[in-house]
Amino acid sequence: MQNPDFSEVVSLICKEDPRFDRRAYDFVRMGLDHTVKELRKKDTARAERSRHVSGPELLEGLRAYALDQFGPLAKTVLNTWGIKRCRDFGDIVFNLIEYNVFSKTENDRREDFSDIFDFDEAFVKPFQPTRRPRGTSAAEAFGAA
Repeated sequence: MQNPDFSEVVSLICKEDPRFDRRAYDFVRMGLDHTVKELRKKDTARAERSRHVSGPELLEGLRAYALDQFGPLAKTVLNTWGIKRCRDFGDIVFNLIEYNVFSKTENDRREDFSDIFDFDEAFVKPFQPTRRPRGTSAAEAFGAA
C-alpha cells in the first residue's frame, strides 16, 4: 500500500479534529522548512546534518514566517485558520506527529508550545506606531532635528 500524501493526511486529520483549517497545516509544514533553513544559516557547523527543531524554536520560526508571509495581517490570517495561541501550533504539530508526517524525540511534549509568546505582542505590536515622548516634535522623534 502506498503512503498517503500530505493533502490526504491533512484531510483525515481535519475530519477527526476540525478546529484548524487545512491551510494551517500547510503553513506549519512550510514554516518548519523555513525554520530549518534559518537554523542552518545560524549553525553552519551542523549545516550538513539533519537537525531536530524544538517546540520553542519552531514557534519562533513560525512567528517570523507568518510576519514575512502576511505582514500586518498575520494574526488575522492565523485566527481565521483557528490558530489563536502558541498551543494551537503545538496541537497541529502533534496531529501531524500522530500521522507520522512529523517526528518527535522522547523529550518533545505538547507543553513545549505553551505560552511562548502572546499573539498580540508577536503579530500586532510590530506594526503599531510608536508613541513619541510628550514634548517631542515629530522631527525629533524621527531623528530629523
